[in-house]
Amino acid sequence: MRLAWWRDRLRDDPAQWPRGEPLLARLASWRGLSDLAALADGWEALLGERPLGRAALEECIAGRAAGLTLLARQFDADESAVALAARRWAAADLVLHLDDPVERETAMRIFAELERPPRLSHAMRPLAVLSGLNARAVLRGDEEALSGIGAIVAAIRLGLSRRPI
Repeated sequence: MRLAWWRDRLRDDPAQWPRGEPLLARLASWRGLSDLAALADGWEALLGERPLGRAALEECIAGRAAGLTLLARQFDADESAVALAARRWAAADLVLHLDDPVERETAMRIFAELERPPRLSHAMRPLAVLSGLNARAVLRGDEEALSGIGAIVAAIRLGLSRRPI
């Protein structure tokens, strides 16, 4: 129910938003805020009948990517590069966290179809690290690749190069 409330607020004109909600107050000046409503839609897609199909997983991935693409807009970063990195991050995150083998395999196919993103701007460096670490774990087939000294070295390399795996 809370997701629906946020989606509705983000689609409303900021002048109509309720007073006293600190996050809404901070977002009021952002450009293209209605795009952020897709984030709620994406999370809601995971509430469907199991096993989730490709359409539901793609909606989740697209919604999560929309939030990061909106962030890129605020920093005047390359939105297409950020959208690709964000989709790859979200797909890899699903591969790593879905319990159902059919859903995980579908998420893996989606991840495999996405091309490697180009170098991201300095402002989007954290996304390069997140996307790269998740991709590294998926490609190794081991969620443990997200921790340890190897992950630290990979995070430093990804942060310096700003080019996700």
